[in-house]
Amino acid sequence: MTFTTRPELRGTFGAVSSTHWLAATVGMAILEMGHTAFDAAVAAGFVLQVVEPHLNGPGGEVPIIVTPAGAAAPVVICGQGPSPAAATVAHFRSLGLDIVPGTGLLPACIPGAFGAWLTLLRDYGTADLEDVLAPAISYARTGHPLVPRIANTIAQMRELFTTHWPSSAEIYLPGGVAPQAGRLFRNPHIAAMYGEILEQTRGASSREARIQAALDFWYRGPIAERIEQFCATQDVWDVSGRRHKGLITAQDMADYTPQVEKPVSVAYGDYEIFKCGAWSQGPVLLQMLQILKGADVDRLDPNGPDFVHLLAETAKLAMADRECWYGDSPDVPLDALLSSAYADQRRALIGAEASMEFRPGSPDGRAPILPPLRPVGTIPQPGLGGGEPTVARQVAPAIDRQGEAALTPEGAQRGDTVQVSAVDRWGNMVSATPSGGWFQSSPVIPGLGFSLTTRGQMFWLEEGLNSSLKPSTRPRTTLTPSTAFCDGKPYMAFGTPGGDQQDQWQLIMLLRHIHHGMNLQEAIDAPSFHTDHLPSSFWPREVSLGSLTLESRYPEAVQNDLARRGHAITLNDPWSEGRLAAVAREMDGDVQLVKAGANPRGVQGYAVAR
Repeated sequence: MTFTTRPELRGTFGAVSSTHWLAATVGMAILEMGHTAFDAAVAAGFVLQVVEPHLNGPGGEVPIIVTPAGAAAPVVICGQGPSPAAATVAHFRSLGLDIVPGTGLLPACIPGAFGAWLTLLRDYGTADLEDVLAPAISYARTGHPLVPRIANTIAQMRELFTTHWPSSAEIYLPGGVAPQAGRLFRNPHIAAMYGEILEQTRGASSREARIQAALDFWYRGPIAERIEQFCATQDVWDVSGRRHKGLITAQDMADYTPQVEKPVSVAYGDYEIFKCGAWSQGPVLLQMLQILKGADVDRLDPNGPDFVHLLAETAKLAMADRECWYGDSPDVPLDALLSSAYADQRRALIGAEASMEFRPGSPDGRAPILPPLRPVGTIPQPGLGGGEPTVARQVAPAIDRQGEAALTPEGAQRGDTVQVSAVDRWGNMVSATPSGGWFQSSPVIPGLGFSLTTRGQMFWLEEGLNSSLKPSTRPRTTLTPSTAFCDGKPYMAFGTPGGDQQDQWQLIMLLRHIHHGMNLQEAIDAPSFHTDHLPSSFWPREVSLGSLTLESRYPEAVQNDLARRGHAITLNDPWSEGRLAAVAREMDGDVQLVKAGANPRGVQGYAVAR
């Protein structure tokens, strides 16, 4: 029997898996109240904003894949907010910028998470607004035990907070002192804000009316007004080394409504994998699966060098297409990108040696337009702040005791984003990947207690790409939850934080589960890897051609074999690649069996099932 860090959980009632144990247990408590997986995910999502504020917040975004019981296909709720109407390439160029800053107010997009969570609750859930907000309010008001990585992050952001972002210092340096790991940490401003929303909506006549009143309060009321005032009046220091105001207006907020869309999918053997559209990087996973259909994955050792090489080279090709073709644009040739004929062309490029080329394809015969390919170290680092918690690139990353890379001097950190997946006794399933509004990327808005998303850093300021900056347009987000059907029936909801690595880690887990019979926990626990052979989606948008990062649990023989093939190997901590969370369902006779697994890396994620 293969050793796992914890069992694959099994039951018949329901399961919730998340990147923080408090979110998973809150989600299960909602199920125990008789509500659905959709209600559980919403409550867990609001808790994650409070207990993992370095990875997401109320001012962030979330894409959600929703699978009602018995549905023929899922639906997508897009909580990725767009750029402000005033966000143009000309405006940024007039400020002397050739890249969107990764911090401050200038890269802020419309915060879509609140709208997406409440859309899920209103249209698919059964719980009242107070039911799903109460746990988050409680943890914000009375406190939650601060995990070590948050305490470390706050300590290393101290200079930025005290020098440039005093509203952040008020929350995260109470009394001028960085909080201690393990002690209760409070954010009374978030508790008061959500309490105010509940108070203002209490008189509405129905559950749905109360939810709609909350959406109006956020996007067309006091929250929108406070966001506009902060963006319009505050010159905020960012990683450009200068101060800029934000561009979000109350009208931008009022114009926003989460889009409900059809997912995109491909068949893979007995499975069909569903992802968000090309406004996300989700189709990357589908492109990789199409390429791998022509490879004999069954015969490969899932921990061996042939498996690692094949998947790394496949990822390089799909990621090159992502950077040249994806975006919130009707011009994305998605049908061609996902076609079998195109996959055959791309597969033929994979050789025995590691590629050092950036090779986008020509779907439908179109000539690719390349984004800037800036090698690591091209853009000077200002010394304070960071573009995104996921994307610090270091030759030899320092690892903290929780298995997560420590902050660089610039404040960037390998960590990232959060995840929640849930399934209930009726067979409803949901996968959501919330992110944005990290406290290390933008100052806290006074009186609200949260920071704005800086997802606008994913736009290019070069014209002609589908992900070039345009007004009122979604940035091509890295957030990419997944759902799999098996034999035409809903089977698994899964996802992971990890910026550009998200679909790479999900692919590795999925193939090990499908081809090699690993249960969810075995597939999550097994050693993992990723390539950075792609322009980073986050400031400073640099590329590391030929790179391959391995967990150091890989045997020396595997490392040497891959190095001989030309991969530029970086060894990371033995437990550092990915933060996967997965739930699944299958029938055992006429009874539904639920399953769950959660990532042990970082000593924080957990699944609950019964």
